[in-house]
Amino acid sequence: MIYLRLIIESFRFAWQALKSNLLRTILSLLGVTIGIFAIISVFTLVDSLERNVRDAMSFVGERVIYVQTQPWSFGPGGRPWWEYLRRPQPTAREFRQLESNLTMAEGIAIFSERGGITVKFRNSSYANAFLSGATYDFNKIREIPIEEGRYFVPQEIESAQNVVIIGHAIAETLFPNQDPLGKQVKINGHQFMVIGVMEKQGENMFGMPNADKQGIIPFGAFSKMYTTGPKGVYATIGLKGREDDQGLQELEYETQGLLRNIRGLRPRDEDNFALNRSEMVAEQVSSLFGVISVAGWVIGGFAILVGGFGIANIMFVSVKERTNIIGIQKSLGAKNFFILFQFLFESVFLSVLGGGFGILLVFLLTLIPQDMLEITLSLSNIILGLSVSAVIGMLSGIIPAVLAANLDPVMAIRSK
Repeated sequence: MIYLRLIIESFRFAWQALKSNLLRTILSLLGVTIGIFAIISVFTLVDSLERNVRDAMSFVGERVIYVQTQPWSFGPGGRPWWEYLRRPQPTAREFRQLESNLTMAEGIAIFSERGGITVKFRNSSYANAFLSGATYDFNKIREIPIEEGRYFVPQEIESAQNVVIIGHAIAETLFPNQDPLGKQVKINGHQFMVIGVMEKQGENMFGMPNADKQGIIPFGAFSKMYTTGPKGVYATIGLKGREDDQGLQELEYETQGLLRNIRGLRPRDEDNFALNRSEMVAEQVSSLFGVISVAGWVIGGFAILVGGFGIANIMFVSVKERTNIIGIQKSLGAKNFFILFQFLFESVFLSVLGGGFGILLVFLLTLIPQDMLEITLSLSNIILGLSVSAVIGMLSGIIPAVLAANLDPVMAIRSK
């Protein structure tokens, strides 16, 4: 009960100090408000950007290893880029051998992709579509959200039938107000029957390929239209890792050993292929936004430092103005910890109030409508902002609070 009364009394004193010196308080809290606004706004933008980047790059897939000619990140000690051009491309034969021998893969597919494709239906056409030719397990490598119709059956893949799954934007353009399933569309002069339509995904902030503009056909049908290899489009083998394979280490080692054997590499020969993980993209994105977050801390830190000095100044003035009241409280039996807590609570309260205004400004920023970037203020950032404000308030008020608690009651009463 005594602690509740202590908190109520401290809150009352803090509120009175705020009202009696409103202009001084506002000016002093401005630093904390600007600092918290700078930090939380940067963190909110970073979180929103990172989320949008990850969503935009969701086509890479999770727990997937890609067999390709060159690594996604060259890094220190890497080979010159032109040397990667001499490496052999993944082939259908290598895919079949990996499919037969891999034990640590949950799914395996070979696929090839080509942009700038025109899809036609009667007098309508959709330009700049993105066409993928893939084998049956492609839906395990990448998410294929089917809204209407169905996915391929194994027989359609094996016999390279002319069937296609189209994106929402293609279906909306070619088949307004009608059912696209079962209709024949023309791709590169070949007729394909529509068996499925993917769910709408919308534009992403980097214009990366998404399912709305994509068409997927069997890999065999794709190979009939476009030559794969150095003189045509390149193929990629995707391997879906198992849940129990932490870090996909076992799948990587098994794939590396099998590919070296398939390609006839000797023990001392270097790998002439690259095994790229989907986690590489996530790590590079995280490192980039980590640097931006540090910059946010630095920028906001200076403003918070100024705000902390402002709050400390308020507390020193408050102790001086209320020295007589402190003496009266101590003469009536108030303990040192009561006086200490009273001023410390006031300092934290003022700092959190300034931080709260900063978070409010960030929240107002998120209400601005954005087409390509959705900004969201997360609960974790709100808690972070209030926590930083509380710590600043505690550090700024600890010295004035200790001075107030250690005042001699007789001298304090006589001060007025």
